[in-house]
Amino acid sequence: MTMERTPPTRERLDIEPLRVLATLPSMGKVMVASSERGVTHERIGPVEAVSSEGLLIRVSGPSHDSRIDPREIANIIADRSGRMGEKVFPRIDFQTSDDAVLFSVVGFEGIEPFDAALASLGAGTPLEAAPGKPASKRGEVVESDPGALPFSRASASGEATTIGFHREGFEQRWRGRIETVKPAMGFINIIQPDFHMHLKAGAVAGWRQDGDRLFAIAPDGSLLGLFVSPEPR
Repeated sequence: MTMERTPPTRERLDIEPLRVLATLPSMGKVMVASSERGVTHERIGPVEAVSSEGLLIRVSGPSHDSRIDPREIANIIADRSGRMGEKVFPRIDFQTSDDAVLFSVVGFEGIEPFDAALASLGAGTPLEAAPGKPASKRGEVVESDPGALPFSRASASGEATTIGFHREGFEQRWRGRIETVKPAMGFINIIQPDFHMHLKAGAVAGWRQDGDRLFAIAPDGSLLGLFVSPEPR
């Protein structure tokens, strides 16, 4: 009799990124999330397709597109320790060569479809539990914070909007209508069934317009990687 493998709580998947990402459509509802310099961009929902586009990998679903450069991925870590109450929220961290998380995929359907999807990849290398992270300081969101401006305008107008986030090796876009913009816990938040954005208070000093697209500018004058544009009518 063949015993089913019980995956470790945390393991490194020594598999090329395309093969790991190709398992996402069978996981059901997932979150694809990336965070850098006070911007967190999270698309939520099923992945419909994973494909190669030249050197990039495209992950697409309803109202979402992610484009990933696999050359920036040095490690892929499956972690089954995440919980909220009694429910497990397993995730896959795609890390750069300095062990920073480029982006993560979180399974919203629980551990069974997550493990079933990854089973075809075979056993990974077991790892110890990840060290805990210190809590970050949170400032207050003031009414004059420029980070909220384009989102509040789009919410008030009801127009369809694209909110994109770009960093080296990863770009993701969400398209839809912004219902509300909620400042709370030191962040400007958009919380919708298929999309979450968390923008840290003070992360945006202003916006630079290029055509119909607005690019967020950091206090040091650099581009943050966050951009906003109206959807074509």
